[in-house]
Amino acid sequence: MKRLVPMWIAIIAGFAMLFSAFFPATESLGEIFGDAFNVIAAIAFVLGAGSLAKVNLEKISRKDQGWGYAVITLICFVATLVVGLGKIGAHPNPNFAALPWSGEIQQEGAVFQWIYEFALVPITSTMFALLAFFVASAAFRAFRAKNVEAILLLVTAFIVLLGRTFAGVVLTGWLPDWASGLRLENLSVYIMQVFNTAGNRAIIIGIALGVAATSLRILLGVDRSWMGGGGDK
Repeated sequence: MKRLVPMWIAIIAGFAMLFSAFFPATESLGEIFGDAFNVIAAIAFVLGAGSLAKVNLEKISRKDQGWGYAVITLICFVATLVVGLGKIGAHPNPNFAALPWSGEIQQEGAVFQWIYEFALVPITSTMFALLAFFVASAAFRAFRAKNVEAILLLVTAFIVLLGRTFAGVVLTGWLPDWASGLRLENLSVYIMQVFNTAGNRAIIIGIALGVAATSLRILLGVDRSWMGGGGDK
């Protein structure tokens, strides 16, 4: 029963959401399950927060390697949670001026907005800046002309990189107008709009087919691995 009941709930809810998108008579049923999903998602957020606190507290108590980062994580987590729940610095909504907590936490001047703009955004930018160096290192190792495919990848990357810089414009700026399509800046745009777009769409179509196939396996009860422990039966 522990596996049968969740499986049938998933099957019924899944088909209800699927039919609600195609049959108007089942739209209300889809909305009911949509609201239930929002409730479950809210519970999942609470469980995730508890798991975050538990893991970091255990790391601090055991003095594991890097436990200082766990302290920083918990302090930032608690501070952001208090600021967000208390709506510190947020002005009341003009339509409900008598209610002190009616304002939006992301409005200008709110502490939560300040944390997002001056703490989270710079940290995220720094992380992506560091990732750029790892990408450049991986590209250097990958762009080695060992075979035809690697040569094509190397030449394409070289054209796109130069075409996005002033140096690429200068190098091929002497070409006449009738050969403007061979200029690096134009070749770069053509590669990104044609070949890159075609590749992205092929990947998206493949992902969509994979999602559809996996969803059907779950809805039909063939794949039960999402319940854990049993795999396909």
